[in-house]
Amino acid sequence: MHRSVNAVRPLRVFLVDDHAMFRAGVRAELGGQVEIAGEAGGVAEAVRAIAAAVPDVVLLDVHMPDGGGRAVLDAIREVAPQVRFLALSVSDAAEDVIGLIRAGARGYVTKTISPDDLVAAVRRVADGDAVFSPRLAGFVLDAFAAPAATPLLDPELDQLTNRERDVLRLLARGYAYKEIAKELFISVKTVETHASNVLRKLQMSNRHELTRWAATRRIV
Repeated sequence: MHRSVNAVRPLRVFLVDDHAMFRAGVRAELGGQVEIAGEAGGVAEAVRAIAAAVPDVVLLDVHMPDGGGRAVLDAIREVAPQVRFLALSVSDAAEDVIGLIRAGARGYVTKTISPDDLVAAVRRVADGDAVFSPRLAGFVLDAFAAPAATPLLDPELDQLTNRERDVLRLLARGYAYKEIAKELFISVKTVETHASNVLRKLQMSNRHELTRWAATRRIV
């Protein structure tokens, strides 16, 4: 008879996110219900620590300055294939979701998820289930219904850095600079710089053009 991981012993969860404040918040929300096996703020640090701790589930951020969640997942799959990954990201872009799932993540939820739902998602992933925020499930179904060779490249989008993509998505949803700064844990001045770079690289002059462009690519 199948027994869930958390029915045998406390579920061991590792946190990977480049924002210490966000990790602290997740740790506070999950700490009473699971065992926090460790945390890391970058790719190299995460790979070393996860390989040593071998947790049940890794909560994995998608975009980090020194690489991304994909790099962590690829490295750990080689040394500890039993570790399961649940992506937890501000991004709900189709290419991010599909990329992580194709790399082997068992689920993908956004940072708007409630604490109770996050705990439930972690437990389900530990038990072998696949978990997605409702809006994201369609991306995965569409992607895997298509031929595996279907390209996911977008030359215009590919010229943006990961952080510029995050700012782009929030701008296209109508967020003010101050709101974006709070959401991404960066300064308003940094948001302004990223927004300017996005408009310049995409050769657009205002947010309205940007919103239409993002909507056609299912980025919003």
